[in-house]
Amino acid sequence: MTPFLKESILQLTQAEDVFLLEGIQSLWSGYGSIARYGLVNSKQAQVVVKHVQLPQQSHHPRGWNTGLSNERKKKSYQVETAWYESYASQCNDSRIPFCLGVKAREGEFVMVLEDLSSAGFPKRKQSVSLDEMKVCLSWLASFHATFLNTQPTGLWAIGTYWHLDTRPDELEVMDDLPLMAAASAIDQVLRDCPYQTLVHGDAKLANFCFSQDEKNVAAVDFQYVGGGCGVKDVAYFIGSCLEDEACRATEHELLSHYFEKLVTALKDMHPHIDGKDVEHTWRALYPFAWADFHRFLKGWSPGHWKLNSYSEQMTQKVIQSLRKAN
Repeated sequence: MTPFLKESILQLTQAEDVFLLEGIQSLWSGYGSIARYGLVNSKQAQVVVKHVQLPQQSHHPRGWNTGLSNERKKKSYQVETAWYESYASQCNDSRIPFCLGVKAREGEFVMVLEDLSSAGFPKRKQSVSLDEMKVCLSWLASFHATFLNTQPTGLWAIGTYWHLDTRPDELEVMDDLPLMAAASAIDQVLRDCPYQTLVHGDAKLANFCFSQDEKNVAAVDFQYVGGGCGVKDVAYFIGSCLEDEACRATEHELLSHYFEKLVTALKDMHPHIDGKDVEHTWRALYPFAWADFHRFLKGWSPGHWKLNSYSEQMTQKVIQSLRKAN
């Protein structure tokens, strides 16, 4: 525990002392760690701390150690700070951890968060049933409804970690030339959607914490939150849970659940907005959301398991529709 880390935790929790309970995970490319700490004489018995230490040279597991990559990661921590400072309090129906505060100095960053495991969300899952997926999709529907038409000031202008503008290196090395040629048009279609919200930006299964009865979830990791249409999160989440045949078999059921929850939430939160029109618009963009992430993976990791026949089929459908439009 560095002196700055210890001092930051003590100040933000007003504890008399702090001790490490367990490491949770290392941050991507050697940028630090997330760990659980116990507290002495504090309102909280324990907290989760994200401790970022910017390395002199990062070690990306797939070799993407470029200046742009490093700047993107640095900005992601600034975005997460802005998220908790200015937006998190609006998540009344989408459970997230409470942030006790952030401390930063040159090259080091400490974020102290509520421990969701001790707050009723102790379960993490590597695989899920359809019912459990629907719990996560309900969270996303509420989140997207809450922030519909919200300007992403201080966040990523376009959310998600794979957005085209932030991934020129991966685009440049793609072997799929038709998809490379269509990448800007796919991005533009998603940008032009009249219904923009905030997207989580990394809504994979690993970023959802389940309650003991598995009927509720809380979400973590807001480094890539920003503007976008909600189906970008939906497509990415489903792709993080299911392989190709399961995606095909469950597409109708899962999308119907998400949009049912979205329309209901919009009726409560934005009664002046036609929720059915939002559904119609976003449903049409669902293949584009798949194709957008497929484009990123084709450059970043051409052998990735998510590059399956369903994702390829979605992408080809989009490319064909763009050709017909021209």
